[in-house]
Amino acid sequence: MSEATATAAKPEMVTFTIDGKTVTAPRGESVLKVAGDNGIRIPHLCYHDAVEPYGACRLCLVEVTSTSHGRKRTKISTSCNHPALDGIEVVTQSKRIRRNRRMVLELLMGRVPNSPQLQALAAEYGLAEEEVRFKKSERECILCGLCVQVCRDLVGVDALGFVGRGVNKEARAPFGEPSKECIGCGACVIACPVDCIKMEESATRRRIVRWDRELPMKICDECGYPFMPTFQALHYKKTKGMSLDDFKICPDCRPARQ
Repeated sequence: MSEATATAAKPEMVTFTIDGKTVTAPRGESVLKVAGDNGIRIPHLCYHDAVEPYGACRLCLVEVTSTSHGRKRTKISTSCNHPALDGIEVVTQSKRIRRNRRMVLELLMGRVPNSPQLQALAAEYGLAEEEVRFKKSERECILCGLCVQVCRDLVGVDALGFVGRGVNKEARAPFGEPSKECIGCGACVIACPVDCIKMEESATRRRIVRWDRELPMKICDECGYPFMPTFQALHYKKTKGMSLDDFKICPDCRPARQ
């Protein structure tokens, strides 16, 4: 690699402050990620560093002060998709921020009142269940969209999307029908921040409850353990050019054969 190429590949570093602490990070890095890397906690639900953030849950709000033409300007922004910029000042725990987060939590608690994750955050911000002023529903999903993003951008299946509008909006398979594209990989189950996507497994089948998708499992030729859905193996065969022979043995038994 030439010196010019190495220089071009090296990210530009910026310096700014978070709660008075000076931090250095690549320009454009998520403020939320930089904060976490420096031991500063900002509450969040919809952020996952494997996919592009878009500020759905609004819990990661912070105050950002920047200077332009000698004048300072402070605004509230979601830290998950606010870029690290040179000289900005980020405050994560002002009275204004806590008040805004409390309101976001109140809205989320109205939609999903029985979530242990939300209840724990509400307690942290002094929001008792009886103080929630919004009509409570029996929904389980906070519409963060992580399941949709992970399925589309990481798994490459695009089996999920948003159905409906307004208060009737839901993350579902197209047209709200049982999913026919889901390969049962379980990535959405892992990504969901409020555990509303459940997975059930038996000796031969796996069911993703929320999408009403039940699939047969591949059984390891060595130990007899069901280790992945057959449709997932077929997906890898189609998209990665792999052979189904690559999926005869589970990951635990494979090293013993090498």
